[in-house]
Amino acid sequence: MATALAKAADTDASVEHAARIDHVSKSFAGPAGQQLVLDDITLDVAPGEFVTLLGASGCGKSTLLNLVAGLDRPSTGSITTDGRPALMFQEHALFPWLTAGKNIELALKLRGVAKAERRERAEELLELVRLKGAYGKRVHELSGGMRQRVAMARALAQDSRLLLMDEPFAALDAITRDVLHDELTRIWRETGLSVLFVTHNVREAVRLAQRVVLLSSRPGRIAREWTVGIPQPRRIEDSEVAELSREITEELRGEIRRHGQH
Repeated sequence: MATALAKAADTDASVEHAARIDHVSKSFAGPAGQQLVLDDITLDVAPGEFVTLLGASGCGKSTLLNLVAGLDRPSTGSITTDGRPALMFQEHALFPWLTAGKNIELALKLRGVAKAERRERAEELLELVRLKGAYGKRVHELSGGMRQRVAMARALAQDSRLLLMDEPFAALDAITRDVLHDELTRIWRETGLSVLFVTHNVREAVRLAQRVVLLSSRPGRIAREWTVGIPQPRRIEDSEVAELSREITEELRGEIRRHGQH
């Protein structure tokens, strides 16, 4: 099947980074003055790379993702991306008065895709996320997992080379989450997209990523990185996944203890 993401699969060898985060810090005004949330973050995401950001609640993971998405600006430092990133949230944020297909078509319309092409593209994307035939279904007719698939298709409709995902499966039950891990891995491998994925779930991070980046508790700093050499496809219960997850969990616990969080 020729999909609307055909261009994304052809990695441009001249592009060195899908995202470059260069000495980025971020502060917010609070009752006691400026509060430092992120401190001197430097991180590159290579074209076609899958990177997970991991850390305790409040460490600044989502703040960093919002900065990469361009929803906010860093206090210091710079961020460059290969084109405009696509962003997928924990909540599906679908418009309930539109069908699954029309939700995707809206993203295509905003991208400037001609009206005559939108339905075909939307149906291609639904097929890519294994929802063939769901074009006319309303949001209330879809399960939680199906809604997240539509949200993923809508993000992919933006034809970006970089997909930002902010705990997109956190609200789903374990079985549905497991299935969507498989689907995301398949889509990432088929399309050649770069993915920056935020999670607080250590096993999810290890199952999905080529590289796991651990942020310290607030202010968020890069505490440690791991290259995940476990062959794909991986299962959440695989012994190698469990072993690396234990190592990362111990490091995460140490970060929490060092910063006095419970």
